[in-house]
Amino acid sequence: MSESISVTPERPPAAPPAGVQPPGRRRRATPVNIHRRREARAAYVFLAPWFIGLFLVTVGPMLASLYLSFTDYSLLEEARWIGWDNYEKMFFEDTRFIQSLKVTTIYVVVSVPLQLIFALALALALDRGLRGLSFYRSIYYLPSLLGGSVAIAILWRKIFGTDGLVNSVLGFFGIEGTGWVSDPDTALGTLILLHVWTFGAPMVIFLAGLRQIPQSYYEAAAVDGASKIRQFWSITMPLLTPIIFFNLVLEVIKSFQSFTQSFIVSGGTGGPVDSTLFYTLYLYLKGFKSYEMGYAAAMAWVLLLIIAGLTGVNFLASKYWVFYGDSK
Repeated sequence: MSESISVTPERPPAAPPAGVQPPGRRRRATPVNIHRRREARAAYVFLAPWFIGLFLVTVGPMLASLYLSFTDYSLLEEARWIGWDNYEKMFFEDTRFIQSLKVTTIYVVVSVPLQLIFALALALALDRGLRGLSFYRSIYYLPSLLGGSVAIAILWRKIFGTDGLVNSVLGFFGIEGTGWVSDPDTALGTLILLHVWTFGAPMVIFLAGLRQIPQSYYEAAAVDGASKIRQFWSITMPLLTPIIFFNLVLEVIKSFQSFTQSFIVSGGTGGPVDSTLFYTLYLYLKGFKSYEMGYAAAMAWVLLLIIAGLTGVNFLASKYWVFYGDSK
């Protein structure tokens, strides 16, 4: 009797999932893949200088200054770890630090709004279609280019000096002037005026924003009987709020970093009676005059936190007054 033998056919191997290469096989080098790899390598080569600069010039020094802010470091000796002593001394013992913070805050709070108001007013005047607009725009932009220079600061000190131009003009009208930069009550005011004078950059940005507002809005408002003042508050200002916000953030940051004006006008001392002692000037005096580099590094990080905090507050508050299109 013959036995029947059943033979089970072998199943073919399962196909690998889509997108997974079988083991032992390499992805075929198609012309498209080769081209992408070359583009990626070229991108890394072009980005390499930026990454090198980022880590060597920005990130590296920032991390080093963060470490030094917790040390006693004089540039002449090795840094000695002291923990939070620099920060405690800054806020609880150093009266000049508090004075520098007060002077800088007054400078920012007064000068920035005045500068933006003046820049907007001038932009509105130039937006009326004057002949030679590009020439006037260039002339008015010059103060922003020159206002932070040493030469202008020296000139400003001469203009507001005891025998300067301001007192000469006042004397012509029989008014006896004073030494504006040597009087504690008026010295900071001269620096605020200098900052307002550098209105060129925000003015150009305001002018560009005004040119983007459609004229049809004003024509429709005029048909409805709206006056020029009503058009300004109901059309110009709401549509210009993103530009105002942009200029506000930039000018606040730049104002907290002001240094040259105070250094030159006060002769590098912040006088008279610390009335022009800007935060950055006091940081410079601590780091490069008193050789308290650890303390100066701590001041730098406090300034960074102040600017970051104010910028964050501006962004949070912007949702209540900045209009982007139809959104509030």
